[in-house]
Amino acid sequence: NWKYYTIFTLFFLSMTGAILSSHLGLTWVFVEATTLTSAYLIMQHKTQNSLEATWKYVFLCSIGISLAFVGIILLLIGCDGVNSLAYSDLYSHATAINPFWLKLSFIFILIGFGTKVGLAPVHSWLPDAHAEAPSPVSAMLSATLLNSAFLVILRYYKLMELAGVQSTAKVLLLTMGFLSIFVTAVYVYKIANYKRMLAYSSIENMGIIAIGTALGGVAVFAAALHLVAHSLIKASFFLTSGNVLKLYKTKEVAEVKGIIEQDKITGWLWVICAMLIVAVPPSPIFISEFIMIKQMIVEHHYILCFVFMLLLTMVMFGIMRAVVKTAFGKSNLEEKTKLGFNKYLPQIVLLAAAIGLCVYCPKAVYDL
Repeated sequence: NWKYYTIFTLFFLSMTGAILSSHLGLTWVFVEATTLTSAYLIMQHKTQNSLEATWKYVFLCSIGISLAFVGIILLLIGCDGVNSLAYSDLYSHATAINPFWLKLSFIFILIGFGTKVGLAPVHSWLPDAHAEAPSPVSAMLSATLLNSAFLVILRYYKLMELAGVQSTAKVLLLTMGFLSIFVTAVYVYKIANYKRMLAYSSIENMGIIAIGTALGGVAVFAAALHLVAHSLIKASFFLTSGNVLKLYKTKEVAEVKGIIEQDKITGWLWVICAMLIVAVPPSPIFISEFIMIKQMIVEHHYILCFVFMLLLTMVMFGIMRAVVKTAFGKSNLEEKTKLGFNKYLPQIVLLAAAIGLCVYCPKAVYDL
């Protein structure tokens, strides 16, 4: 209907504004706008669960964005003589900012925008919202919304580096990053709803990006590559989950059997998306995680490296177990449903782009 498409466009514009904005205050406004515009989209099915997920989303993200606003105020208190929130002005006067206020403001900024990103322990809205939203909306939430909020943390982290107080930021990012992967690793052992599984996978991947950012050096490049790769693969995964939902009319893993027998293209897209999201080559996520592990070894973070690999293996096992259970075997549906080619094309294009990025990274993309 016209309301859905109008609000979807406004949601898209608010995320684009958050990404393109070069002013911290204006970015905050755009991120707040994404909450207001996406709330209606999550509630689209108008069921009791979707209504509950929407209120949870609005409530938690509004508190988060309020804390981020407090962080901006604290930054301004420390910005003696700098009367601008433009990133370029903040960067050029980074050393003049009071370190105490800058560190304190980062805590509020990280928790505030981290709520929107879905970093643990402020992630609880994300599984409900992603599970209840229509699949194209889930794809946009996971692939673009989380990135646009994370970009603010990334830009603020750069300010911390320029001011020479990044050690505080590193500890906080590493803590939230590892906690996010741990939460996913624990949950995926008891997957009941496959859309919630994808939502928890988004929490895990945002955690990995936070870890890459905190490690510094070449791991920052890995975090940027991971961010792009996750967007392409997860959008495809959510759109494919929409096909599964259309075929089986359920989100329960236990009630879905033999997707490949039921619809060959959807079944194989389901399997390929799962393999790529858990970093099976030729996934660009394999390269990004490999670089992060290398950076941990170079910096002698052996315990962190072991925990990182252990948690990733647990997540991989959990996701692949659910996907194999649903994709293979005999279909439990009476009759076959035909889906149009337009239900496969976006996923194929996104996956081709992701695999292409793993095999060959064009110089323009690499420089970016």
